[in-house]
Parts: sequence; structure tokens; C-alpha cells
Amino acid sequence: MTGNMETQVSNRNALTACRFMFVFLLLAPSLLCSVTASVSYDYKAIKINGKRRILFSGSIHYPRSTPGMWPGLIQKAKEGGLDVIQTYVFWNGHEPSPGKYYFEDRYDLVKFIKLVQQAGLYVHLRIGPYVCAEWNFGGFPVWLKYVPGMSFRTDNGPFKAAMQKFTEKIVGMMKAEKLYEPQGGPIIVSQIENEYGPVEWEIGAPGKAYAKWAAEMAVGLNTGVPWVMCKHEHAPPIVIDTCNAYYCENFKPNDPNKPKMWTENWTGWYTEFGGAVPSRPAEDVAFSVARFILNNGFFVNYYMYHGGTNFGRTSGGPFIATSYDFDAPLDEYGLPNEPKWGHLRDLHKVIKQCEPALLYAEPTVSSLGHNQQAIVFKSASACAAFLANYDTKYPVKVNFENGHYDLPPWSISILPDCKTAVYNTAKPGVQSSQKKMTPVGGGFSWQSYTDETATGYTADTTTMDGLWEQINVTRDATDYLWYMTNVNIDHNEAFLKNGKNPLLTVLSAGHALHVFINGHLEGTVYGGLANPKLTFRQNVNLIAGSNKISLLSVAVGLPNVGLHFETWNAGVLGPVTLQGLNAGTLDMSKWKWSYKLEIVIYMYRESFISVSLSCLRQIGLKGEGLKLHTAGGSASAKWAEGSALAQKQPLQWYKTTFNAPAGNDPLALDMGSMGKGLMWVNGQCIGRHWPTYIARGNCAPCNYAGYFEDKKCRTKCGEPSQRWYHVPRSWLNPSGNLLVVFEEFGGNPNGIALVSRTTGGISKSI
Repeated sequence: MTGNMETQVSNRNALTACRFMFVFLLLAPSLLCSVTASVSYDYKAIKINGKRRILFSGSIHYPRSTPGMWPGLIQKAKEGGLDVIQTYVFWNGHEPSPGKYYFEDRYDLVKFIKLVQQAGLYVHLRIGPYVCAEWNFGGFPVWLKYVPGMSFRTDNGPFKAAMQKFTEKIVGMMKAEKLYEPQGGPIIVSQIENEYGPVEWEIGAPGKAYAKWAAEMAVGLNTGVPWVMCKHEHAPPIVIDTCNAYYCENFKPNDPNKPKMWTENWTGWYTEFGGAVPSRPAEDVAFSVARFILNNGFFVNYYMYHGGTNFGRTSGGPFIATSYDFDAPLDEYGLPNEPKWGHLRDLHKVIKQCEPALLYAEPTVSSLGHNQQAIVFKSASACAAFLANYDTKYPVKVNFENGHYDLPPWSISILPDCKTAVYNTAKPGVQSSQKKMTPVGGGFSWQSYTDETATGYTADTTTMDGLWEQINVTRDATDYLWYMTNVNIDHNEAFLKNGKNPLLTVLSAGHALHVFINGHLEGTVYGGLANPKLTFRQNVNLIAGSNKISLLSVAVGLPNVGLHFETWNAGVLGPVTLQGLNAGTLDMSKWKWSYKLEIVIYMYRESFISVSLSCLRQIGLKGEGLKLHTAGGSASAKWAEGSALAQKQPLQWYKTTFNAPAGNDPLALDMGSMGKGLMWVNGQCIGRHWPTYIARGNCAPCNYAGYFEDKKCRTKCGEPSQRWYHVPRSWLNPSGNLLVVFEEFGGNPNGIALVSRTTGGISKSI
């Protein structure tokens, strides 16, 4: 009996244990998701639950891709060896008008962070809320500029009030969703402000006071995670100052008790309309990371890891291209950019093998030659060595610990056991991507609609004295602003001198200008990234009697960087003169000019601000008012087709429908036959197109050895800056997709093609 009872008790205990284990397994995912952890740091590294970590991070900006792309991007980042996803928070996308918030679709920040968490990765949240990022107006909403007494990024009451309100809004959302690491979430680091060091240096005491306030405001929000201020040598002591650059091995925090962090390792550079396309060799990126690690760096973020696309009118600059590919490890379409993606993946794997020695030992450095070193990390239980050749031209053979090692120029070999070199930064084990853009789906059948040339004073115009600054009028609701006036030429006026027509001169703060005389396009002129200002100077055809001068000023993105860039101007500010008349030179700058306007009034309230902002918003083009880019607006207009289709004519709208191609390959539009304008698919704005603005400037060869900022690779000189424009598959229906293109100064729509993006290359993981 005793034995049987013992058996029964044993069986019951086993059954109870099995039931407990079953219940535990059912609850395990939720239990794991609710596990809390502490985040701290010491001079060595960020510590999670008291454990030091070497962390590899990559920038992926949620609005520069689509929610349908997010899971794939995050998974590829994880497979590439990343621990952290870094993103800015884009104020102007989230608060387009005061107090009216938007967190949907591409701006669903919470969804993006939760997807990162589900993948088992951490998040570095750069709230800013100034982001720079080649993003329109540096991430600030345009309405902020017009709050009375406003001055950006300084010790200014209205600015600090608005900035604190938005920062508290974001932090409150993150806390409510339990997204900070101490709550069981993925956010381990936050950032306030962005690259403020140069600004503080420039403006002095008000900048220093503002930086102190910003740091204290952020830390006072009690997120439970460290805050950083990047590229800010004199950042307040309560935050971590970090490095942004191509190389950061010599960077030192402003306090020896802070870890050495690299928040932006630039994997390439942005493309500007009219400029050559920059890139950075994979070998040099890997070299920079290895050199940073061996110099006691323990957090590296790639800016960008996936650059993506400046959809809509989100690109800044001005003149930043729609593509934000950045030569990143994941290209604009989300495909691996080889050899960069695979070469960095292998580097991360090797560094992780060295982690036990790197985190708990101090380096010893010995010379192996004139430009060669051995850097060794040796603890009681682990040893890792880095053999470096800093010569930019010559390979060398070095001796280390009775071994012989071949080092290419500008390279580092990594020995996770201090014996075997398993990785060299100059030797990718991956073939370069074979990038192809293949036409799919056949040609389009186009229809055209001619927009009105603003030639007179109609019911929807307002006439005022003088020339108005463009953004003050449009509030950036559109790229376009018409300036219209009349010039009367007496019938007896002999205005043709020496067989030449009168000379019209227009000075503009930028960014582009189309000049129409009596409805005819006389000429076009552009600024550029280095100098957005422009001058139109051309003899124009005038007739005896009334002449209608219409200037179409075009914005190409608002500035995103610069001291007090909120004070910068755009549009025709004059003078506007006409020379060559018997009556002498006419200065038309203070004449009556007409604008297409409508009045919009909104309220902005703060704890100590309560004002009514009366905003004059430009209707823009007639086609914009008709909403021709939407299905409903398109159906309301009369379109030409067949032999009546307009080609190579200014101010044209084109539309067509198409079916989505089979497969999952990313898609793009080949716009090589067009001029300049905007594109939409199913009402979603793809962005600005400007493919025929030919790249100018000097190209530079891509030599990975001795890479510096002023020598970064520049390619495709003499070619379009951007020919292909990403069309996300998630924006498409199986059939009947509406494609609308607005063309400013002329193009051939029959040359537009839908193409698929594919890459090929062999990735051999070590």
C-alpha cells in the first residue's frame, strides 16, 4: 500500500507539474513581453539590467517607407546583425496644424515601435523635435514659424512652450503604451534636440541656456532611459553627448563616466536634384566601425540603414531629391545593397564573438610597423585582437604572436581568439548587387489636361501692393504661387531698340521660376542647394497695349538646417524690372500684384500664448483646386486624348490607369522623359520628379582607402540625378490604379514606364 500511495502521489505531482508547465508555456509570450529591465550606463557601455552591451543600431525612418514595408525592413535589419532600430519623430507629420495630431498610416509611430519590439530589437527614439534629416523644414510644422514672438532653437519662450508640449505628447504616448524598457518595452535611449553644438557655438549664451533647459526638461519626464544630445561637445552633464560623422574613433565624451556612442555613422549621403549621386564603399564603413570599436566605442548607429523615400512634399534642403537611398545597407526599395549589407552583417557577427573581451578588458596597443598597430583586449577568460594597417596605399605583411598576417591598405583584421583572423574590413565576402530596373506591364494610355496660365485678375485673386514672400502666403500648402501684374505699352511706344525686345529681370529668393508673358512660357530658371536664390534675365516678347506678366514661383522643399532658418525666404521678392523702353527702366516691384488666395483662420493656444493666426493660403494651380490627383477630381475634369494629347507643353496634367503587375518585386516609375513636377498613384503622392535636371559638378572615384568627407564618391555626372521613383506595392489595387502626373514645363508622357526593381549578388556569411 505504501508503495502504491507513493506512486499515486508521485503521479499527481508529475501531473500538477505538467499542468503548470502547460499553463506557463501558454502564458510565456505575454510574460516575456511584460518583463521589465533597467537601463543605465558607465564609461564603457549602455547597460541593460546591469549588463554591458555592444549595440549595433540602424536608422529606419517610419514615414520614409510604408507600414507594409516595415516588417520586412525590420527583419532584414535583424538578419544584418542589428540590435537597435533608430528613428526620428517627425513633428510636422504628427501635428500638421496646432493641436490636431496625426498618428496613422506612415505616421503610426506606436505601430512601428511595436513591430520592432516583436522582432526582439531595441529602439533609439530621437524625439528632437528638431530633426534636420533633409526633411522639410527640419521637421518643424510651418505654423510654428508664425506664432508671435517665435524664434527657433534658442532661449525663446514661445518656442520652448511648443517644443515641450510636443515632447510631452510623444513621451506620454510611449508611456501609455508601455514602450520604455523599464516598462517592458523596447526603447532604451531617447534623444532631445539634434546636432545643437554648432548652433550653441554660434549664438552663445542664449544657446547654452536653451540647451540646459532642453536637457533638464527631457530628463524631468522620467522615462527611465538615458537621454543623448548628439554632435554637442558641451552638452549638459545630465545627458550623454554623442558623435555624428564619417569617423568617430577619436571622439571622447565630455565626461569620462559617459560611454562612447556614435549616433550617426554616415553610410553614404543624400542626393540633391541637379547633383551627382554620392556613395560610400562598404570597405570604408566597416573600417570606420572596427576602428571605433577598438578605440573603446560600444554603440554604433548607421545613418541610414534604410534611407527610403521622401514621399509627397517631405524632402527639405531645398532641392533634396525624392529618393533618400543614402547608399544604405538596405536600398530605397528595401532590398539588400551588396556588398554593404552582407559585409556589415559579417562584421557584427565577429564583433559579437569578441564581446567578452571588449566589454571587460582595457586595450593594449603595440606597433607592428610605420602605420600598423596591434590592439589587444585580454581578460581572464577571453582575448580579442585587431590588426590595423592605416596606410592608404600599400598592403603589408605583419608578425603578431608568432603568426603572419596580410593586411590590405586602410584595413583592420579581427582575431576573436587573438590567433585566427576571421574578418578583414577590406575583404567583403559578398558580391556587389546587380541592380536592374525592368519594364513591366506594357505602355500607358494617357489623357491630358491643361492647367490655366494665370493671366489676369479673376474672382479668386487678391490684389495687393508689392511682392509677397511665398511661404508667408502659401503656408507651404503647395509648391506653387502665381505673381501676376499688367504692363501697358503705348501704341506709339517704340520699345524695340537695336532689334531687341525689352529686358525683363526678376530676382527671387528661390527656388524655381517659370515666366509667362501673355500666357506663353518665356523661360525658366532654377536655384540650387548651395544657393537657392535665382535671377531671371531675358528679353521678352511684349505687344502694344496690355501685357499680362505671370510669374509662377516654385518651392522645392523648405530649409532643414541653418541658423534661424525660420527667417529664410522663398519666392519673388524683387526687384522686378523692365529695361529697353523709351520711358526708361520700369521697376515693377511696388506695383499692384495679384495672387490666388483664400483666407483660413485657426487658433493656437498655449499656457501663456493665446493668439489667432490669420493664414493666407494659396489655392495654387487650378488642377490642385480641382483635386485632379484624386479619382473624384479627375472624373470632374475634361481630359484630352489621342491626337489631342498635349506633349512637351507647360502646365500639363496627365492621367492613366493600370493594373498591378504580378509578383512581389518593388516597383518604380521611369520618369526619364519628363521635366519637373509631382506624381500621384491612387491619390497618394509619390513625390517630386525632376529627372531631366542633369547632374553637374565633379565626380570622384570610389576608392575605399583614405575616404574623407570632402572626397566622398560621386557618380552619374552628366546623367539625371533621379530617374526612377518608388511606387509602394501597398498603394496599389489589383486593377484600375489611377496614376496622375503634373508637369511644369514640358515632357513626353509616352516615355513613362512602370519598372520592377531587382538585385542579385551572392552573400557568403562567415
